[in-house]
Amino acid sequence: MIDPWTFSSTVDYEDIMEQFGIKKFSEIIMNIKNPSLLMKRGVIFGHRDFDLIARRISENKNFIAISGMMPSGKMHIGHKMVVDQLKWYLKHGANVFISIADMEAYATRSISFKEGREIAINEYLFNYVALGLDLDKVEVYLQSQSKPLNDLAFNLSKKVNLSQMRAIYGFENSTNIAHLYAPLIQVADILLPQSELFFPNTPTVVPVGIDQDPHIRLTRDIVIRFKDEFNFIAPGSTYHRFISGLNKDKMSSSKPKTAIFLTDSLDVVEKKVKSAKTGGRESLKEQKELGGCPEKCVVYELLLYHLIKEDKKLENVYTHCKEGTLLCGECKQATADKLKELFENLAIKRDESIEIAENIL
Repeated sequence: MIDPWTFSSTVDYEDIMEQFGIKKFSEIIMNIKNPSLLMKRGVIFGHRDFDLIARRISENKNFIAISGMMPSGKMHIGHKMVVDQLKWYLKHGANVFISIADMEAYATRSISFKEGREIAINEYLFNYVALGLDLDKVEVYLQSQSKPLNDLAFNLSKKVNLSQMRAIYGFENSTNIAHLYAPLIQVADILLPQSELFFPNTPTVVPVGIDQDPHIRLTRDIVIRFKDEFNFIAPGSTYHRFISGLNKDKMSSSKPKTAIFLTDSLDVVEKKVKSAKTGGRESLKEQKELGGCPEKCVVYELLLYHLIKEDKKLENVYTHCKEGTLLCGECKQATADKLKELFENLAIKRDESIEIAENIL
């Protein structure tokens, strides 16, 4: 069972794909017009019904991309993946929606609605704009402030019972009714863009980490149950790998020692990169003789996900590491320099983006 709130990155992706019927993204990538870097490099590894979205893109037809953020902590480098995907979808003709999950944050993390709004603006939207997402072209809303969303969630809850929620989410120790109800709000988030208010009968894709798949499965099941009342199309989805934390566990805002936050100073960024666990050997001698293991290296992941756009340059790093001619200290310094350059540019753009972020909500 996958729990969206306590998921561990140690779970086997292949096993989850087989268990829940998620298809390999590599099998359809040849059908995608100008696939993104994350797609080409296998960071996006699985999907449900993305074939339909690929056809819409190739035919220059509109579609919906819906994402969400739970305003519960600081934004870290792993969250950049979501922004990169939304930018790609916008470029390819999507109608993009972003739900600020302040109701979920209240139900699961006891974060007040006022605090949730402040975190959403000053931590997330602030950085989304700085990272290049044009929010003027995106529908952004707070769950708690959307009456159509809450009306839809209430209607949909009619055909969901406690047994089904427990089967999907567990909830064995939950006594919080708001927590039980929060997934129905998520379902409404996914389906609202297809309502008469926005883009009826329009295919939808939800780019998520594998921990969010319970929400996708619940939504797809509810679409079937309400086929005679709503003309919804079952949402498609893509699944991206999590970037590893500095200690090789999942990078998490709630575990500061695992994360590189987008507001970290340049000195802190460098120290964190240099403290990260790598795929290096126990000794310099072994490293030169046996080579490193970039596929087990947090630093290499930073290059793969965010810092090297040219495939040939990334291939060179991988090869030299495997051959033992690129040592961890040298690689860490080069990676820290690249990340500091990214953060330096991000800080400049943030100075220009705060007013835009504040005016969104």
